[in-house]
Amino acid sequence: MNALHGLRAVLRGQVWLPGEPAFDTARRPWNLAIEQQVDAVVEAADAADVVALVRHARAAGLSITTQPNGHGASGRTAGTILLRTRRLDTLQVGPTTRRARVGAGVASGLLQAAAAPHGLTGLPGSSPVVSVAGVALGGGLSWFGRAFGWVADSVTAFDVVDAEGHERHVTADTEPELYWALRGGGGSFAIVTALELALHPAPSLYGGRMLWPVRHAWAVMDAYRTITATAPDELTVWLDLLHFPGAEPMVAVDATYLGDAAEAHSLLAPLDRLPSPLSDSRRPMSVAELGAITAEPTDPGAGLSHTELLTVLDDKAVRTLLDDPIEPLLSAQLRHLGGALAGPSDSPHGPLTEPYALYMFGLPADPGRTEAVTARQRALADALPTSGRKPLTFLNPNETVADAFNPDVLDRLGDIKRRHDPHDTFRANFPVPSAGARSGRASAGC
Repeated sequence: MNALHGLRAVLRGQVWLPGEPAFDTARRPWNLAIEQQVDAVVEAADAADVVALVRHARAAGLSITTQPNGHGASGRTAGTILLRTRRLDTLQVGPTTRRARVGAGVASGLLQAAAAPHGLTGLPGSSPVVSVAGVALGGGLSWFGRAFGWVADSVTAFDVVDAEGHERHVTADTEPELYWALRGGGGSFAIVTALELALHPAPSLYGGRMLWPVRHAWAVMDAYRTITATAPDELTVWLDLLHFPGAEPMVAVDATYLGDAAEAHSLLAPLDRLPSPLSDSRRPMSVAELGAITAEPTDPGAGLSHTELLTVLDDKAVRTLLDDPIEPLLSAQLRHLGGALAGPSDSPHGPLTEPYALYMFGLPADPGRTEAVTARQRALADALPTSGRKPLTFLNPNETVADAFNPDVLDRLGDIKRRHDPHDTFRANFPVPSAGARSGRASAGC
């Protein structure tokens, strides 16, 4: 405990210790269903504070878990110092170079707001409040992944603090193995304080949501499959089965198109031949407004998620999804993948060849509800044609890195972990164990 109390002597940022006011608030992850036990919480003032923290932890034999705000938390934090990086908020956009420098605490929506006036975009997901760095470290799926690939594919450099407490600038040329691991292998190798990434042209964007009563789900699904069968890479379409508490079940289609409205209307024409929707928010929009499409919560809450990658969306898979209500799930979302995501990628994930992802979400209102939600998720997963792997950023607390990467990739990541962090100073949400520390697939990430 003396080493923990010594944190205040070496850091300029804020420190919370057990028993102190606000400690329980400071340690909680974004998903309030996850119990996150830690020995201390630190909010670093800047990169120099991160250096001081690592050196102090290394000398005291302590471990560090890094989270900007706790998205992707798994609960595997016992015995660690939880590092918050929200104050590492550097954000610089170069309109001519089409590059951005982004601090580890910068949220995706802030990058979008800075890039949009220049006709540029990062690779944002559905939520504007997740950190750019956290998404990139996990590979990262985006609204524009079909056009530009994994979020990690756009990262050109990382500024990190290594396990010795040294600041390093990591690129494909300076440290190719560490650069490879950081582009999707998670936070097991170093603490990222900032990253540099390529921005992409987005002179125009059309997007929004259409919503119908669930009685039209079969017709909506038919239109969805028709559209995604021939969709250009600039078009991304998701289908959502929704059942909000106190409301009738519904089905939605969310879409973005990197092009003008007339082209988008033509590509989405099968949707306009369906019965009139309850609502239709599609319109020309700024890339800074993407978070409004699905309107995901921007405050922490409890949830239970399960993701699968589908190898095909055939008639049998459709019947599995539509024959019965999704309850007690809140949502079951199909994301169309393919395009650049299926192309070459020199990253731990490699090509994402599965054509669809299914993200299932429910609320753990009580123990009975929790069991019902997880049972429904398992039943759907077992009945669908899945590949058996998942993107790292979509893993749930019951899964490990072995669910995201094949054994050869895990061995390579483990070797990099052994060489760069032999004393296990860094513990990621989904840890990569050092090479030789695994005794088989089941132990990876534990």
